[in-house]
Amino acid sequence: HYTQRMANRSAVKLNSSQPHFLQFNDLACETVGGKVIFATDEWFAPAENLLKRGPPEFLPSAFTEFGKWMDGWETRRKRIPGHDWCIVQLGVPGVIHGFDVDTSYFTGNYTPSVSIQAACLDELSLPSLSLEGDRTGMAASKSQFDAVSQLHSENWEELVSVTELRPGYADSCHNYFSVTFPHRVTHIRLNMYPDGGIARLRVYGIGQRDWSTVSSQEEMDLVALVNGGVCVGYSDAHFGHPRNMIGLGRADNMADGWETARRLDRPRVLQADEKGILQVPGFEWAIFRLGHLGVIKNIEIDTNHFKGNFPDSCKIEACQLTPEEEKTFISCKWINGKSPRWINLLPPQKLKPHYRHFYSRESVLQCGPVTHVRLLIAPDGGISRVRLWGNPVSKKSANLGQASKL
Repeated sequence: HYTQRMANRSAVKLNSSQPHFLQFNDLACETVGGKVIFATDEWFAPAENLLKRGPPEFLPSAFTEFGKWMDGWETRRKRIPGHDWCIVQLGVPGVIHGFDVDTSYFTGNYTPSVSIQAACLDELSLPSLSLEGDRTGMAASKSQFDAVSQLHSENWEELVSVTELRPGYADSCHNYFSVTFPHRVTHIRLNMYPDGGIARLRVYGIGQRDWSTVSSQEEMDLVALVNGGVCVGYSDAHFGHPRNMIGLGRADNMADGWETARRLDRPRVLQADEKGILQVPGFEWAIFRLGHLGVIKNIEIDTNHFKGNFPDSCKIEACQLTPEEEKTFISCKWINGKSPRWINLLPPQKLKPHYRHFYSRESVLQCGPVTHVRLLIAPDGGISRVRLWGNPVSKKSANLGQASKL
């Protein structure tokens, strides 16, 4: 049913102009808890829009009492000294690999230049900073400026130096910035020079938690975004990226899951085996690096919202890789040459639509400590969430090095 031959497709569907870091998680998105805690000015549109999950919209006839409604952060035309800036608290602290400063629909009013700074702050020592309600038409108060001054954010590490942006037309709106900063970040400062509009800020990286506080007896979701899980390869993501499956909570809708295109190699007349599993030649796959080396004991596969497009079946394989081995497999898209030595973790399981499937020790095979998993679905379809509960294992005992940068 599931052949050892990988589906013969590229593992990464990116245009040549798009950087590889777009495969990582958006650590600042509102759906993972990201929030803007300070903004100098929000006259035309509030800074919280920067962190919306969905793509920017444009409504030609939409106006507010302060001017044109825009789906982004837009400040007034500055008539006083200085420049505008905001502070974003990441929803998931981690290592940042890149930014997308999206100026969509800001064509005659986009911000000319930006820079980005970052810091790792102790939450207990932070001043009280929050922005409540609709901030359209507002600016930071003196008390807010006094509070934010305690962060000394002007001295934070510069990840992106002052760089000109491009206008928000479809072919120029995505301003990508690759970052090499191998340190944990909790907050970023986005500087506008001097003012204007930005639609979205995507902060792509890998979550990083303090595993020293986690007991080896404590069962964790080892693949969760918040625990450092990350997608490192996949066969197809036509309607939704596999990284969605390791997000927080249950999915809001089908867009908040992994969904592939319909495979064209399906038999014209479908047949099933004695277990009711369809016999098809092809399958789709997604590979994840766990947040920590661990032993997986319980699994959840959630097809929430996928009612007419859920996979017929799935299986999960696992392996243990060093950072060097992972780097080699990523470079060849996991499909050429020698493949990892995958071992069965979850044998093929018939799936149901719009349903939470739980698999425990009766179904989950004992693989020992693993670093990576491969989820396979046949023939195609969508899954909203995957949870892999298990116990973290000391990396020293497994003689593994630090996680690699993909």
